Amino acid sequence: MSRDPTQTPRLLTASEYVLALFEPSDNVAILVRNRATGRTVQRIAKAETIAHPDFQTWLANQNAGGSDIFIGMNPIKDGAYSRTKDSIHRIRHVYLDLDKRGDESLAAIRNSPAAPPPNFVLHTSPGKHQVVWKVDGLTREEAESLLRSLANQFGGDPAATDSTRVLRLPGFANRKLSEEFIVQARQETDAVYALRDFTIHEDSPEAPLHLIEAKESKRAASGHRSQSENDWAYAKRALARGDDPEEIIRRIADFRAGDKPSPEYYARHTVTKAQAELRRQSNIEESAEDHQTQAKETGLDY
Repeated sequence: MSRDPTQTPRLLTASEYVLALFEPSDNVAILVRNRATGRTVQRIAKAETIAHPDFQTWLANQNAGGSDIFIGMNPIKDGAYSRTKDSIHRIRHVYLDLDKRGDESLAAIRNSPAAPPPNFVLHTSPGKHQVVWKVDGLTREEAESLLRSLANQFGGDPAATDSTRVLRLPGFANRKLSEEFIVQARQETDAVYALRDFTIHEDSPEAPLHLIEAKESKRAASGHRSQSENDWAYAKRALARGDDPEEIIRRIADFRAGDKPSPEYYARHTVTKAQAELRRQSNIEESAEDHQTQAKETGLDY
């Protein structure tokens, strides 16, 4: 771990945040998503270009028009035009999206010896936060395992556990809210951490699964499975454990924003089908229970 112990925590503008996250020549993904229209635009540009006033003005206009503004948390390879795992150049950050009991989770992180002090803490809405650590030397597999472990231990969003994740860009309004809330980012240290600086327990088999875990873990055993099938399986798991359907739609839409022309429609269609399938399975189970009850009442043994 390297750190400047003299640094004083400070609020960052959007441009300052981008250049604190990345080298000026890094390729970075920016995602602009309008929930009302379902329109999503993704641009990949140099960090110095994104930080430039002209680009910031374009983002401000998009935000004023009702769009949310997000930034990819790891740089993209030269020549890549999408935000996929194969396009990730290197792992620069690990992070948590604290959207449930956010204040308590943030306090737990600050007080825990298992995680070092965060580099950045974003306040995305009242009581909700995003936490970012700068890291070096982690492989993609190590980073995603650590992401799942952090989310599992501190109550982070299980959907935000992949290396292609986008988080909010500070300085812009959170358009998900009915009342305007400007996202703020506070830099608390410029430390750069290694894997050994995190003493998080390995995530268990019961830990929440992110959208593409099935693809990684079952490819060898059962052959190739499409991402759409993985999204469908994720939707069923999340619905079965009681997650809010609208939140599941958001997670899938955010994840598929880079490769679907209408990610909101696709995500809603996927979740609606999963709900119908779970209802069908529930009806079958209820019918089987009714048969068993009737059998007991008539003295039959099924």
